[in-house]
Amino acid sequence: MTEPEQTLFDLGPRSGLTPPVRAFRVGLVLAQRLRYLMDDRLRADGLTTQQAALLTVVRALDRPGLTEAAAALGTTHQNVAQLVTALERKGMLRAEPDPADRRRRRLTATEASERYWRGRDAGDEAAVAGWFATLTAEELATFCDLAEKVLAGLDR
Repeated sequence: MTEPEQTLFDLGPRSGLTPPVRAFRVGLVLAQRLRYLMDDRLRADGLTTQQAALLTVVRALDRPGLTEAAAALGTTHQNVAQLVTALERKGMLRAEPDPADRRRRRLTATEASERYWRGRDAGDEAAVAGWFATLTAEELATFCDLAEKVLAGLDR
């Protein structure tokens, strides 16, 4: 953590914040930093972390609607619609009318998107591993367990 982050957000061992507020701020700063790092990796290809996350959701859910994609990303329908528009322009995604309800649109990753991700995964995994390299395998497992526990509590 940088000195400005520690000072601006009152983080670190001498923080005067209550533990939940400190945890929130640490999570926020970490999420912002990780998003910046991934945005930096994707920038040369004209993508953002949010766009990549939407493509991940579309591939995992197999033709979700905008509402389903928004729920999976924890964001608004409007935000997903903007991401869809950008990804359609880039040829990475198609939004097609739902045959069962023509008012709804179903999202599909294009073959260009599939080819793009096949070529990226190994390098991205190595970069992400490097970002977490200060943690031992046991600490990383604990980090994941605790973060997933907080996420599950938020979903209740």
